Amino acid sequence: MNGQELRAHAESLRAGRTPFVLATVVRAQRPTSAKPGDCALVLADGTIEGFVGGSCAESTVRQQGIRLLLTGESALLRIQPGAGEQVEEGVVTVGNPCLSGGELEIFLDAQMPPPLVAIHGDGPIARALASVGRVLGYETRVGAELSDDTFAVIVASHGRDEERVLEAAVRADVAYIGLIASEKRGAAVLERLGLPEPGRIHTPAGLPIGARTPAEVAVSVYAELIATRPRPPQRPAEDVEVAAEAVDPVCGMSVAITPEAVQLPYGGRRYYFCGAGCRHAFADEPGRYTGDA
Repeated sequence: MNGQELRAHAESLRAGRTPFVLATVVRAQRPTSAKPGDCALVLADGTIEGFVGGSCAESTVRQQGIRLLLTGESALLRIQPGAGEQVEEGVVTVGNPCLSGGELEIFLDAQMPPPLVAIHGDGPIARALASVGRVLGYETRVGAELSDDTFAVIVASHGRDEERVLEAAVRADVAYIGLIASEKRGAAVLERLGLPEPGRIHTPAGLPIGARTPAEVAVSVYAELIATRPRPPQRPAEDVEVAAEAVDPVCGMSVAITPEAVQLPYGGRRYYFCGAGCRHAFADEPGRYTGDA
């Protein structure tokens, strides 16, 4: 996959709200095979598309990439000869005893879907909510049905089909639910809904900042959303399956257990390796590494 194809695939993943890590080589010391600028995508299932080095480096990028998808954070990964792992703020240093020399520094940029805001309505306020939300970094969808990762639902339909949308948002446990209405009409809607927790719906939606125009109303709503922030807008740990890890019996490195990992069955169990070299060494003398010799 060349650079243009990789970028196109990254855009399709973003459009599909699929989390991934963009791994980019920023420094390479010979004799590593990777060069600065080489890049790859790491998906939650351990799939790696692109090139950031040989199989040993790829194994480390896979493991660290999956870890970052659980937190939504980014980090600089340093891979160098030796053993052990060190973690400091923003930097992870991993010793790879299989390297023949040289070092790699790879920036792992976690690409998480932005918080999704569903807007119900088709008037000036609904359109302002969509445009202001995009400026603030949210993904806004007007008239869209709820999805599993909807963060906020804002109803600005002026009485049209609003109760059905509000009930669905409450059932889905959406983090923020707002109804654009006067205090009197909002109270009447909540009474008709008869919800056990009427406080789940913010109405009149927005902080009382004296908003008059549609854009000002939108600003007040997002200000309230930010101020209340019932839970973090990104929930990567709920969207990414935690990958188990195993220890390479040859070199001692920790590797992620995924379908893409280098592996070999022996003696009724499956062993995982950082790369093909360790697998070959194990296959030649398995007893040496299992204690059966």
